[in-house]
Amino acid sequence: MTVLAGNVSVAEVARRNKVSPNSVARWKRQFLEGGRVGLAEGGRTSDSRRERIALAEIEKFKAPLGEAHVELRVWQRSAEYRLTPWKRSR
Repeated sequence: MTVLAGNVSVAEVARRNKVSPNSVARWKRQFLEGGRVGLAEGGRTSDSRRERIALAEIEKFKAPLGEAHVELRVWQRSAEYRLTPWKRSR
């Protein structure tokens, strides 16, 4: 946390840790804006637009896919029943 206190420059910390100065500056900003939670979440306070679109697409296909799965299982069971040799009583 010496970067926060101003004891060491962003460039020096980046060099010591073999990362870019931009990364250190971004992490510093994220920490100052959101504390530990902001840093842990990568500075994101909410889902990105791209993530929201992807999640909406997933939700759109969940129910139809589930219904198709159930229908397939019914067809499979029906086919198994029809293909099973009949047991004859003696």
